[in-house]
Amino acid sequence: MSTISETVMRKFLSKSISSGKSGTNLNKIRGLLAEVEFRTHLHDLGYGEQVSPGGWIARRNRDDGQFGRLTCVFFPEVIELGTSYAPDRTLPQPPLGLHTICSTFHQTGIAAYYCAAKVGITDEADSIRWFAMQLGIPVQQPYVAFPDDLGQFVTRSRKFNFLRGKSDASNIPVTALAEEFSKEHLRVAFQSKFFSEIADVDGVFWGHQHTYPVEIKEKTVALDPSIGHFFGLDVGPFVKLAFYAAKKGNLHSLFVVREIDTVQTRALVGWWFITFEQLARFASWTAKGGGTNMGGGGSTVVQIPKSEFTPLTAAALDAL
Repeated sequence: MSTISETVMRKFLSKSISSGKSGTNLNKIRGLLAEVEFRTHLHDLGYGEQVSPGGWIARRNRDDGQFGRLTCVFFPEVIELGTSYAPDRTLPQPPLGLHTICSTFHQTGIAAYYCAAKVGITDEADSIRWFAMQLGIPVQQPYVAFPDDLGQFVTRSRKFNFLRGKSDASNIPVTALAEEFSKEHLRVAFQSKFFSEIADVDGVFWGHQHTYPVEIKEKTVALDPSIGHFFGLDVGPFVKLAFYAAKKGNLHSLFVVREIDTVQTRALVGWWFITFEQLARFASWTAKGGGTNMGGGGSTVVQIPKSEFTPLTAAALDAL
């Protein structure tokens, strides 16, 4: 059958995701839930076909005078539960919307790829092989072995163990499991081969005017005497969104917040978003200590007044 079971997916993720002090990376799990519910919200608004799956953006990071000189983004085909990905399968055509999204990346100097998988042995995560098709260029490209045929990144001289985590993956919702497994397996394949600086792409929204990489977070509103009610954004994601802005062109970005009432009940208050241009204008100039980041450690955040966010409605999306 060449399938991957739920048990194997969870076992892999328990090793690939860094754990918190309790053995469960709660921030990571909450982030996955927010991404799933974001896509559901867009679907309910009639915009479900205008957002890409999650992926990764990576750039060269060796100290050889070429740091940051090469950047690529790649999106995985989701390895669905109960679906066969036999070694002799015909690899799929990439989603139509992804062509437009990847064209925007390519125009800003970021090579973009869609990656499809083949499973050599049922329930053997090590037997999965990825193949990449470059998108966003005028001539259709063939699939090539991923990541081997990407080139230009610096190859590791010896293998690094990216599966050394001891996280509890049992709480990852089944609605997010297949996509997160596919993303993580693709990341491990790439980083096992190449040195790189890498960050996740929660999704890319294809608007009427621009293309927007999306950063999605679940937040409670906080209060600061100097700026009033605000949402915080970790410095790492802020720098990533600033990178997109520096590339100029048609590539913009959005910070999306799923506001909840308390961290205990996590009941939805509402959906909000802000463009990076607006975020950069009003973010606090002094970074402050935040909560736990995705890696399970402490975070440093910039504060953005809630008043500068826009409700995530169909009318607001139609204006993007």
